[in-house]
Amino acid sequence: MQVLYSCPACSGTVCNEITAASAAVQCDRCAWSRPLRQADLSEQQPARCLVCGCNDLWRQKDFPARLGLALVGLGAVLSTIAMAWYYPATALGILLAFALGDLALYVIMPDVLVCYRCQARHRVTQPDDEYPRFNLETAERFRQEAARLGEAQSVTNRRS
Repeated sequence: MQVLYSCPACSGTVCNEITAASAAVQCDRCAWSRPLRQADLSEQQPARCLVCGCNDLWRQKDFPARLGLALVGLGAVLSTIAMAWYYPATALGILLAFALGDLALYVIMPDVLVCYRCQARHRVTQPDDEYPRFNLETAERFRQEAARLGEAQSVTNRRS
């Protein structure tokens, strides 16, 4: 399994290859590491986030969001140009072609597990269906938790 995350100590992007024999998740740039426990992995799948230990993981397609947005924008621009030249059938064809391409990518692309707390991406061969899709309520809970911890940290720093 491959884990892509932002190091909590140096904020660098790190990619680790984790196996059942791995003892820890560690950053190559700094001395940060988190030991792996038996309960962290079950049948080569993470039971919890291997970077921060959070139990809440969600599934998403392993596709770059920027590339997806660029493709949507390109389809919109090309169909708008076709409509401006009074080719409505061509404009509709362009939109349908991009929609079929999007559907093909959705079917082909594998899933990746993402941690709500630290956004670490766990690339597993095939994640179980037990992991839910994105839940906005859970994401908001972790966002507010991070904001509260940030406020508490800034208050502590001002008092010191």
